[in-house]
Amino acid sequence: MKSVEIKEVTKLYGKQKALDSITFDISKGEIVGLLGPNGAGKSTLMKIITSFITPNSGSVLINGVDVSEEELTTRAVIGYLPENNPLYPEMYISEYLAFVLKMYKTSFNTRSRVNEMIELTGLTPERHKKIGALSKGYRQRVGLAQALIHDPEILILDEPTSGLDPNQLVDIRKIITELGKEKTIILSTHIMQEVEA
Repeated sequence: MKSVEIKEVTKLYGKQKALDSITFDISKGEIVGLLGPNGAGKSTLMKIITSFITPNSGSVLINGVDVSEEELTTRAVIGYLPENNPLYPEMYISEYLAFVLKMYKTSFNTRSRVNEMIELTGLTPERHKKIGALSKGYRQRVGLAQALIHDPEILILDEPTSGLDPNQLVDIRKIITELGKEKTIILSTHIMQEVEA
């Protein structure tokens, strides 16, 4: 079954075409990499898939549902890590993740779900810190944890390894590979090795 369907999506910024009639689909359980230089439209496409912006033409279906018609329904099955993740630096990791989980109104026990995400994303050594005190690598892990907190079927990760040191890069790749065993994943990068990994 198709998890994501992109049909003839075009996006203009003024007269500049960011996306020009993009069409493809992704089956459940696939990991797909969007590869292109900075400014190629990868982030724009991800924002359209998540319904944060609308295309000038074309459509996006998530599990057969048009994102422009059912934004809340489709957002509930998507976990999104934007390129510049808007974290709250004054919040503690567990406090932030609990805050995000409550927005989704799930049936999860907040404390156990937050602990599960902290462990899954390798945040345990830093769990009692404020987000503002974390390194870039650990902030990326917090972003990944917030994208996963509501157990989405689809993960959309915009430049998830940008700015990470080699060790952090390996760790995040391992997490993404593990997640790909049960989720549909779309990730963007401008680095060929990232897509191959």
